[in-house]
Amino acid sequence: MTKEIYIISLMFLVAALAIAWQIVRTAQHVTYITLADGRRQERSLPLLIRLVLPFCSVVPAFITENKSLEESRQRISKKLVSGGYEGLIEAHEVIALRAMMPLGLGLALCLLLRFSFDSMPSGIGAALEARQYMLYLLLLILLGFYPDVWLKASVAKRHKSIERALPFVLDLLTLSVESGLDFMTGISRIIQYRKIDPLSEELIRVFREIQVGRSRKVALQNFADRIDHSDIRSVTNALVQADELGTGIGTALRIQSDQIRVKRFQRAEKLGNEAPVKMLFPLIAFIFPSVFLILLGPVILQMAIRGGF
Repeated sequence: MTKEIYIISLMFLVAALAIAWQIVRTAQHVTYITLADGRRQERSLPLLIRLVLPFCSVVPAFITENKSLEESRQRISKKLVSGGYEGLIEAHEVIALRAMMPLGLGLALCLLLRFSFDSMPSGIGAALEARQYMLYLLLLILLGFYPDVWLKASVAKRHKSIERALPFVLDLLTLSVESGLDFMTGISRIIQYRKIDPLSEELIRVFREIQVGRSRKVALQNFADRIDHSDIRSVTNALVQADELGTGIGTALRIQSDQIRVKRFQRAEKLGNEAPVKMLFPLIAFIFPSVFLILLGPVILQMAIRGGF
């Protein structure tokens, strides 16, 4: 009997070491995307998604590629492009992740939690075990929504980076055009000397599309569709209109730069006005009780020692 226990324990140890080795190996693995000019940029998916993604192939194709989900796949593909993950993960894989995250990883974590209650301190373990089914349900729901939350956060993060860089890039492009350079040369100078960021990646793609023969209008419209941001659409519409009407691009760029900078200040003012409201809950829930405890705690303790108020 003791020998069998040793063998089972050794098997569990080997399995745990194999899982840990796979997690470390996945965490250290670096992936790259290839930019339009051939340069490679490091970009990695979150660790949880990288761990589950190889198992998404077990999800049947009639689920991930169902015709009723065509609209959902198109929306996911658009978000993947906007978030900068085009080529690293496909829309049908995100749909598969919605199933595999709770049903695969979620059930494994629930099973691990179930056998961990006994090893926890008695009070914590008993409290969690009494509410284990609620805990399992909450964990499965969170993992089910994780792919969509990650995708939405990735798009928002990339949009924020573009919002910060856009006024300065427009200023550089305006100076280049007004100094006598044409539009293509101005973009070429910008992508040559600027650090690679989301906006530079998209400008490189615009530059290459125009180089291979697409019209400036089509390249700019594709640029706006990929990023899917109101500021970019405003800039591209102004450039297309200036190109069609034959007016100066430099004037249009300067107007758009000023407008975007005004919008940026307005967003900052809005966030500043929202700050007191957002600070209200932490003040009431955490800071005020601590202050009252420090100020009134000794008084209440002395009254309790003396026998009452």
